[in-house]
Amino acid sequence: MAGGLFETSEPAAAAELPPHDDGYRSFGGVTIAAAVLALLSPLGFIDWWLLVVPVLAAVLGLVGWRDILARPDVLTGKLLAIGSMVVGGLLFAGGFWYQATVYARELPPGFERLNYAALQPGEGEPANLIPESAVKMHGRDVLLKGYIYPGKQQRGIRQFLLVRDQGDCCFGGNPKITDRVLVQMADKQTIEYTPRLRKIAGRFSIRPAGSVDVDGGVFYHLEDARVR
Repeated sequence: MAGGLFETSEPAAAAELPPHDDGYRSFGGVTIAAAVLALLSPLGFIDWWLLVVPVLAAVLGLVGWRDILARPDVLTGKLLAIGSMVVGGLLFAGGFWYQATVYARELPPGFERLNYAALQPGEGEPANLIPESAVKMHGRDVLLKGYIYPGKQQRGIRQFLLVRDQGDCCFGGNPKITDRVLVQMADKQTIEYTPRLRKIAGRFSIRPAGSVDVDGGVFYHLEDARVR
C-alpha cells in the first residue's frame, strides 16, 4: 500500500548508526590527587607523621588504577596511577628507614628517653605534685624533646626553659610548672632560639627553684646539656 507524502516504511537512518566514540578520555580526580601526593611524598623525610603523604599517594594510585580498569571508555591515566603507587611506596620505605635511623642515633650511649608525660601528676592529683615516674629519673642522663621558651636573648643562650608544646613557647602562654624544664648548657655549649622542636640531652634532676624567664618557678632541670 502506498504511503503518504511524508510517510516511509524504513526506520530513520540516524537510528541505525552505531554509537560514536571520539576517543576522548579524562583523568580521574583520584588519579590526579595521587600524582600530587606522590610529588609531595619527600615530606616523609622531615617527620614521622608526614609519612602519611606517601601512603596516601600509593593508596589513591591503586584506587585510581582500579577505576581506570573498570571504566576504560571514560578514564585514562593508567601510567600516572601506577607511577604514583610506585613513587609513594618507595618514598614511604625510604622515609621510614631514614626516620628510624635518626631515632636510633639521636640517643647518646648510656642515655634514656624522657618525655613530658612522665613529668605530669596523675588525674585528680594536685597540679604541682611531682610524680613517682619523674622521681625515678632523678640523676639520670636523659634525652628530652621540647620547645625553647622565648626570652630576651636569641643567640649564644646558655640557660633557658624547655617547654612541652608550641602553644606555651610561641604564643605567650604560661606553661604549667610540670611542663617546664630549666636547661643549663654544658661548658662552652650554647644554643640559638628557634620555634622548632629541639632535642636536648643532659642530666635530669628535681630541684625546686625560681625561673629566669617565666613566673612560677621550676621543679625540673637538665644540666650539662647538649643539643642533639
